[in-house]
Amino acid sequence: MASTVLVVTALEDVTADRVVAALNAREVPVVRVDPADIGPALTFGFRVDAERPAWSGWLRTASREVETEQVTAVYYRRPTPYATRFAQLPGQQRDFAASEARHGLGGVLNALSGARYVNHPAAVGRAESKPAQLRGFARLGLRIPSTLITNDRRKAEEFAAEYGPVVCKTFRGLPVGDDGRAGAIWTQRVDPADFDDTLAVTAHLFQAEIPKTGDVRVTVVGRRVFAQRIAAPDGALDWRRGDWDALHHAPITVPPSVETALHAYLASFGLAFGCFDFALTGDGDDPEHWTVIECNPNGQWGWLPDAEDITEAFADLLTVERKGRP
Repeated sequence: MASTVLVVTALEDVTADRVVAALNAREVPVVRVDPADIGPALTFGFRVDAERPAWSGWLRTASREVETEQVTAVYYRRPTPYATRFAQLPGQQRDFAASEARHGLGGVLNALSGARYVNHPAAVGRAESKPAQLRGFARLGLRIPSTLITNDRRKAEEFAAEYGPVVCKTFRGLPVGDDGRAGAIWTQRVDPADFDDTLAVTAHLFQAEIPKTGDVRVTVVGRRVFAQRIAAPDGALDWRRGDWDALHHAPITVPPSVETALHAYLASFGLAFGCFDFALTGDGDDPEHWTVIECNPNGQWGWLPDAEDITEAFADLLTVERKGRP
């Protein structure tokens, strides 16, 4: 029986394109699907029985068909939200149809027996929590910025007085607006003089600013580690807010103790892959100079100079023998 990699993502996904091309070059069967295509362009039939406690059946797209028993790995990237598929329906019908699709089709795709997930969406959901990330980093002995989560003006002022200068960042990205576009709020310095009682409206994340000498993006794929030091020509606090084509990159070696902690971190969340951001306060040789900022469990890496090597690492990880069935 052919071993197939199921790639779950939207049509326009250049990161997934890289991995699919690498798998094709290895002649590994690939089926790419966006679950939000559910309808005539995406049909399926799954069943489970007491005598065979594993989902069996088939999934058919406009160009491919695969049986669940053939799927040995699932590369879960960035599928279109189910609600988009049913946007034309009245609100209650839209929400109901999207929920049924998510729990039905999505439920089976997330419970394929013996398949390796990179990464499982449930694990991604747990690992996207910044409070959980910071606690996990600290427990593993990694340096983190002093952090306050609050909606209290007085507590924010006290934190800024103790740790200033202070930066503010969001917990999540901006949701899509009424015009269909998403935006971003970058990490930015804040002036305590601007704090007022409107802080009480929602939660805010404040951190002591790290006097960094540079930034590092560490991409971990399975047991392989790729690290690039990043410098913005304008010295921006958050390098993501500028022109990515103007960034300067240089390979850097991750200290062994930090690398060990990163593998332990991913294992603690059940992840096979993650993109870590660090602030450096020295030349990078001393682990004490590495302050971890966050981990994106579904991060982008196609823009990095070592993207080809990362692509091959993904292809290696997804080309696996089937695990035993329960």
